[in-house]
Amino acid sequence: MRGAVDLSSLRNRPAAPAAGTAQAPAGALTDVVVDATDESFGQILEISRTVPVVVDLWAEWCGPCKQLSPIIEKVTRELGGRVLLAKVDVDANPQLAQGFRAQSIPMVVALIAGQPVPMFTGAVPEQQVREVFAQLLQVAAQNGVTGTLPVGGADAEGTEPDAEPPLPPLHAEAFAAIEVGDYAAAITAYEKALAENPRDEDAIAGLGQVRLLDRVQKLDLQAARAAAAAAPLDAQAQFDVADLDLAGGHVEDAFGRLLDLFAQLPSDQRTPVRERLVELFGLIGAADPRVVSARNRLSSLLF
Repeated sequence: MRGAVDLSSLRNRPAAPAAGTAQAPAGALTDVVVDATDESFGQILEISRTVPVVVDLWAEWCGPCKQLSPIIEKVTRELGGRVLLAKVDVDANPQLAQGFRAQSIPMVVALIAGQPVPMFTGAVPEQQVREVFAQLLQVAAQNGVTGTLPVGGADAEGTEPDAEPPLPPLHAEAFAAIEVGDYAAAITAYEKALAENPRDEDAIAGLGQVRLLDRVQKLDLQAARAAAAAAPLDAQAQFDVADLDLAGGHVEDAFGRLLDLFAQLPSDQRTPVRERLVELFGLIGAADPRVVSARNRLSSLLF
């Protein structure tokens, strides 16, 4: 990635001190998961000389981010200060988004001694996250970055921070299933949650995301692309490649492929394609400009 990411303009920015956040010195951090900003990123680069820093570029509207970020946080905390996770809201920090050339999110990049190292783009299962983190620690060790952050576990009053409220039982059941790769069980749990409350937005989003993960884990990228190229009007073949594109963060490619297919099919064969597009729109979020653009094109094709 050298040359693809330009962080030079962010290296020497003065950071406003704020204990417990990315702006604080490494010795004052109270957590291994911090929020990074355009202004504080110079400090993050310095910390990357002590431990590898994982940068998670996300946004509130990004559905796959909500699937991936908790996994990254969990794996980071398990490493006990050997890695710092810096979360970057790309909407609030446009200079960082531009510096990392974040054309799609979630995008995860590591920093070792100030140098960017690619990790992954798009939602990936926990096992793959763990494998990539293990490789990251090996690369860091090869470059002499083997420190540990002295992170405290209590707040300024000396008390433990407030715990997050527990997940509803069926949501917790779904998360537990996802963590062990049992996507079928997670789908069942989310479907039960929706049967109890059809307006449960978290269950709707979770169900869409885990269905996507379940579909893509069964696919071979090269075989799927070859099948789609050989049969451009085969809906399932195009669905497979669109799923892989979306899971890999190539949102516009996924939408464009299905919209092109929709435009070419006879009217009596279009319904499954429209339904799949609507499902994928829900994963990304209605406010995302890529969804807005794709919806507009879909509407024009419908009418």
